Amino acid sequence: MKVQLLVTKTDFNLPNIEHEFQDLGIQYEVEYIEEHPELVSALNIRHSPNIIVDGQLAFQRQPSESELKAYFRSIEKH
Repeated sequence: MKVQLLVTKTDFNLPNIEHEFQDLGIQYEVEYIEEHPELVSALNIRHSPNIIVDGQLAFQRQPSESELKAYFRSIEKH
């Protein structure tokens, strides 16, 4: 599973999201919107932060840790 955090370079949410992912033991990559216009266009990105899982847009905002837990539990079952 490939998890990407697609954020702006000035997104103040990034440390919080990274902390949540680390608490959950989820490996992720940070990608910056400014460096990936192709993702912005392909996924119709308008805001930051965004969480992409296996190429699919999962969240277009900062989810709570409980929302992240529920989401990743649901995809682990498939």
